[in-house]
Amino acid sequence: MTATLPVQHEAPPPGAAVLTGCDGSDAALWALDRAMTEAEAHHLPLYVLAVVNPSPTGYPPGMADLVQESVERLTESMADGLRRAVATVQSARTRPYAGRLALHVVLGNVVEVLLQAAEGRHTLVVGTRGNGGFGRLLLGSVSTAAVHHATCPVLVVPAPPAEGA
Repeated sequence: MTATLPVQHEAPPPGAAVLTGCDGSDAALWALDRAMTEAEAHHLPLYVLAVVNPSPTGYPPGMADLVQESVERLTESMADGLRRAVATVQSARTRPYAGRLALHVVLGNVVEVLLQAAEGRHTLVVGTRGNGGFGRLLLGSVSTAAVHHATCPVLVVPAPPAEGA
C-alpha cells in the first residue's frame, strides 16, 4: 500500500487534521507512529510532511536554473524516503494504520514550512532527538520552534526508553 502512495509536492490543504514532520530520523519515526495513533483516536486525516531545503542560504543569480535537476532528484529521493518511513512504521505497529493518510514533500525552510502547515491543525506531532542524560532535557531546533511558535497544540514525542533503562 505505502509503496504506491502518491506524494504531493505542495503543502497540505487547510482543515482539521493531525500533522507530523518526517525527515526519516528515528525521532521522526517515533513521532509518525504517535501521529497515526492521534489521527485514529480523533478520526482525522494524517498529513505527513517532509521539507527539502536544497540551499539554506539561497542561490547566487543564475544558479537556480543550473541546479533544478538536482533539486528535482532530491525531492523525489525525499518522497521515496517518506514512503519508506510510513512503511517502516506500519510494519512495526501491532495493527496497521487505517485512517486517511497523505504524504507531502515541499521545498523551503523546514521550520517556516512546518509552522505554516500547522496553522489550523488539530495537532502538530514532532519528535525530539534527545539522546539520554542531559541530552534528554534538550529539544531539537525544529521541535523547539514548534513548541514556541505553532498556532495549534504541539505533541513532542520523546525517544522510547532504552532497553534495560
